[in-house]
Amino acid sequence: MVDVLKQLGAVRRSVRSEMTDGEASNVQTLEQTYPSPLADVWDAVTSADRIARWFMPVSGELQLGGRYQLEGNAGGEVLECEPPAGDAARLRVTWEFGGGVTWLTVRLHAEGEGTRLELEHVAREADVPAEMSEMFGPGATGVGWDGGLLGLALHLTSPETAMTPEQGEAWAFTQEGKSFNRGAADAWGAASVAAGTDEATAQRQADATFGFYTGQTGMEGEQG
Repeated sequence: MVDVLKQLGAVRRSVRSEMTDGEASNVQTLEQTYPSPLADVWDAVTSADRIARWFMPVSGELQLGGRYQLEGNAGGEVLECEPPAGDAARLRVTWEFGGGVTWLTVRLHAEGEGTRLELEHVAREADVPAEMSEMFGPGATGVGWDGGLLGLALHLTSPETAMTPEQGEAWAFTQEGKSFNRGAADAWGAASVAAGTDEATAQRQADATFGFYTGQTGMEGEQG
């Protein structure tokens, strides 16, 4: 059983616009602090064997300059790979899916005996289909990342009994899973409002996002 409310409340979400290499870009950020030490969290997000246990199978070389491929999803190049040094670590990769390229950065910071993870996903506005952005808002990819942070949390706290990625896909359609996706979609709606979106639009987009993640609404060019 997943403590849905606890997990949803453990994540800080934000969205903003900024210029990246001279181009307007959308930036999504998620933060969660895990009770595990920095070295363990780093291993969990950079070891192919462990990534397959909480996210999805991955092949390739997860090292600087290497290329990786997530099974049935994104692939890309490892642009930065800075293992734990002192109280921080950093991984930055391209996130290539459906012919498009976005950028994913994972930053880790030791906090007491635990580790704060910050996941940042950057996409150029010109590369995001206008109809997708208008219909779903940041929840289109945000809810998927919420699911990833949940998988990592379960893996780190109870590795022997945590859901496998396959079990997680089935769980998403249970009442508990739907509750999680509903909460995550609404949380991204709230983050969108905080970034300046009007409440009616943000609610409509959250509803559409929830519909997609429960199989009721289609999404072209989905990533994450």
